Amino acid sequence: MDSFSSPASSIGSSDPRQISPEQFQNLVQSQFAQAYAQEFLETIRDKCFKSCISKPGSSLSGSESSCVSRCVDRYIEATGIISKALMQRPH
Repeated sequence: MDSFSSPASSIGSSDPRQISPEQFQNLVQSQFAQAYAQEFLETIRDKCFKSCISKPGSSLSGSESSCVSRCVDRYIEATGIISKALMQRPH
């Protein structure tokens, strides 16, 4: 769903008051996942840029490119480990 779509248009109803609780829950979960993914990518971009790019230019050097690649891989791996640990934690 883009920022110009209404929630109802993304679930096929012309009246948002006519959506079922399940459709509403799915919509909220979808929007939450989209916001989380966007924030995750922005965080990776910011952290890896600050760590790896010393002199911004029109292209990355070989060392900058490999640094960014390793940084992204580490961040994704760490996030997976944390997520797995949180999911296994008793409530």
